[in-house]
Amino acid sequence: MSRSLILPIAILFGLLFHQWCTTLVIVVPYLIFTILLLNFTAVDIKQLKLLKMTGMNISLLLFQILVSLGGYLLAKGVGGNEIIAQGVLIAIICPVAASSVVISCILGANRETVTAHVILGNLMVAIVAPIFFSFIGVQQQMPFFESFWLILKRVSPIIAFPFFIAFGLQLWVPKVNGAIARFKGWSLYFWSLALAITLGQTINFIFLHGKENLHSIIILGGISIFICAVQFAVGKLIGKKYGDTVAGGQMLGQKNSALGIWMANIYLNPLASVSIALYSIWQNLFNSLQMYLHEKRKKTNQSNG
Repeated sequence: MSRSLILPIAILFGLLFHQWCTTLVIVVPYLIFTILLLNFTAVDIKQLKLLKMTGMNISLLLFQILVSLGGYLLAKGVGGNEIIAQGVLIAIICPVAASSVVISCILGANRETVTAHVILGNLMVAIVAPIFFSFIGVQQQMPFFESFWLILKRVSPIIAFPFFIAFGLQLWVPKVNGAIARFKGWSLYFWSLALAITLGQTINFIFLHGKENLHSIIILGGISIFICAVQFAVGKLIGKKYGDTVAGGQMLGQKNSALGIWMANIYLNPLASVSIALYSIWQNLFNSLQMYLHEKRKKTNQSNG
């Protein structure tokens, strides 16, 4: 099966079997953990300059922080609809997906660049999101440090543990690390399963509670397409400036929709998660198109060569 077909099939599965997907949500953190571990073992962690952020890292992170808050305030000012405003916020502040490493490397980006940003981007959201949620959402009365701790507990085991495990394997048992790294190609399939489950969870919520908010859901669908296009375009422009167009686009445009949906369900109006769930459809359709065109170019080059 062509890799460009895997993500559309995952989307279709989530739509058709959304009721089953809600019972499988518990496995999503483990899938994300596995994806990260496979990718971290495939890169030389000692070469990751986590303490020395590049101009591209800073530009992408500042875009997320400033534009997400600005988008929320603009949506509130224009329409006054809290669900739509929260949907805009979560679609932009949602951290970079672990699978961005997989897709980016398939498309020719630098693995070290993307892997480092996955760590930095998720840690940024762990710090910034509690600040936003202290004055936005359904739990505004929650103390800041309690909110911060809840999100940190959610993000840290998924992001930090596979990083330190891979680092330890590379230092002390490199043969084991190499054996695990050989399965890095499986990351795409694990992410497809995680995508199907989280998408199905939101679709099921829409069926149960979305009828009275159909107008907001339709608007969120349109806004999610616009935000997706803008983030991929801006990311590619920033990436081009720093010599890696593909990495820039994926690091800003490809979102950890599983984590975004969870944050929306816990801290915001659950219907706000519609924006990031639909966003995941558009981003993965775009990724499928990118992979199809990339494979087509490779075949053409091989034929000409």
